Amino acid sequence: MFVIGLKLVDVAGMRDVWRLSHDEFWVAAATAAVVVGVGVEQGIVLAAVLSLILHVRRHYTPADRVVTWDAAGRLVLQPALPGTVTERGLVIYRFAVGVFYANSARLAEEVLGLVDVPDPPRWFVLQAAIDDVDYTGGKTLLELAHQLAERGIVFAVAGARPAVRRELDHFGVTAKIGPEHVYDRLDDARAAFRAA
Repeated sequence: MFVIGLKLVDVAGMRDVWRLSHDEFWVAAATAAVVVGVGVEQGIVLAAVLSLILHVRRHYTPADRVVTWDAAGRLVLQPALPGTVTERGLVIYRFAVGVFYANSARLAEEVLGLVDVPDPPRWFVLQAAIDDVDYTGGKTLLELAHQLAERGIVFAVAGARPAVRRELDHFGVTAKIGPEHVYDRLDDARAAFRAA
């Protein structure tokens, strides 16, 4: 049985998983070990639990960055630390996961940290590389729009998918920032900032 179980492990596929995602490799390796050593049902349960943990961990600690460009015009992602700017007067902030109750406080904290600096930006652009906005996330974005407006900072959104745009409309974010500040592409938002 052990030898048969070992033959089920796709070594080439595992190499590809390792190359693309170390975290998912370890989930697959642990699952394969349990399938070979214990049983298929236990392996399936372990895979489901580990995948859920991995998913939640990614959403609690998103890959949030400030977008900049290098001298050759290539996009560069910088840590979202206070004082980091895209260019003078502009912060483009990339939040790469859904905005929901568990990470919305982190989002708000980082956004305010980026704008509450001695030389605050005139524009703050959220590069909406997000897939979903829940109730708490929507209310957080609306409150951020209000706080940025109080500081005299233009809040814009760029690159939101149609479903996320509908959620921004639904929560009143689009109405608060103005539909003219919702851009299809990041380059459009940057050009609008420069034109202003």
